[in-house]
Amino acid sequence: MLEKGKISAFQMAVLMYPTIVATALLTVPGITAAYADNDLWLSPIWASLIGFVTVLVVDALHRRYPQKTIIQYSEHILGKLLGKALGASLMLLYVLLTALVVRIYAEFIVGSFLTQTPIVVVISTMLLLCAFAVRGGVEVIARAATAFSPFFVLPLLLLIGLLFTDFKFERIFPIMADGVGPSLKGALIPQGWFTEYMLLAFLLPFLTDREKGRKWGVLSVFAVMLTLLISNLIVLFLFGTDVATMLYPLMAAARYVSFADFFENLETLVMAIWILGAFIKISVFYYATALGSAQLLNLSDYRPIVLPIGFLIALFSFWSIPSLMETSKFDVAVFPFLGPLVLTLLPLLLLLLSLIRPARQEGRSS
Repeated sequence: MLEKGKISAFQMAVLMYPTIVATALLTVPGITAAYADNDLWLSPIWASLIGFVTVLVVDALHRRYPQKTIIQYSEHILGKLLGKALGASLMLLYVLLTALVVRIYAEFIVGSFLTQTPIVVVISTMLLLCAFAVRGGVEVIARAATAFSPFFVLPLLLLIGLLFTDFKFERIFPIMADGVGPSLKGALIPQGWFTEYMLLAFLLPFLTDREKGRKWGVLSVFAVMLTLLISNLIVLFLFGTDVATMLYPLMAAARYVSFADFFENLETLVMAIWILGAFIKISVFYYATALGSAQLLNLSDYRPIVLPIGFLIALFSFWSIPSLMETSKFDVAVFPFLGPLVLTLLPLLLLLLSLIRPARQEGRSS
């Protein structure tokens, strides 16, 4: 195996939590409110359903091919030629998605805080830091996520505690005044984030307690859903339907804090936590891309191609994604449909085909 490191199912769940939440926390409330109005808190519930399906499908494939990632068992299911083609297409998609995350991170940092810093510096430094983590292997990334993940809960707890007296709870009413339709429309875009749980296909083979992978995967989806639901409620109680006009509602809520002339302007804390989350998210996508590419090319080690793939990701972040406006269009108009199609339906199709065509003996070996 290219990766000799091992993690627990709990570490896997903790690792996936910031991977999904990192970018969703800032942008999802505003995007959701544009469609769901005051029912935006319901949208993460509907959106999470595809996350549960994705986890169950990927786990079912893992149980049939316990020591293989999706790149490897695709060849067993589809044959070598089609399997290689599928793997190459998937790796190209992951390069693009990683570049998209990197560009969103860099645009936010440069636009909000480091206004005089060239964006290439922000992108390069983050990718270099992530490259060190990826070369360290899945254990290093998982330990970093375990250390940082508790801090994702801290800003939400602080915001609830410090803004509680400013909340107008009546803004949640009327609930589903126009039926379930608006909240379902609001769920179309955030569902794309939940399809990213297909990354488990690159993590499950390295669990020390594989029998617990499904349980902790489902719990991770639930934790992400609950976090997005709470963040949506915070901005709803604070801003009402004006949330739909905001690009980063949670950041605006942090700026709203003023308590005892001591707790003020907490957006710096939110930004720091978000940067940590972006580091984990980029590292996980980067790791899956490097590992999958090495398996696709039948290499004995994925580490020699980590830096070249990082250069490719940086190149894509400029060449294929020219501005923050384009990344926003991709999040709203493309990924909500591309994500379910490729990251959920494709594994489901592989699972169905593997049931029709029994797994080969080498795919079942443990």
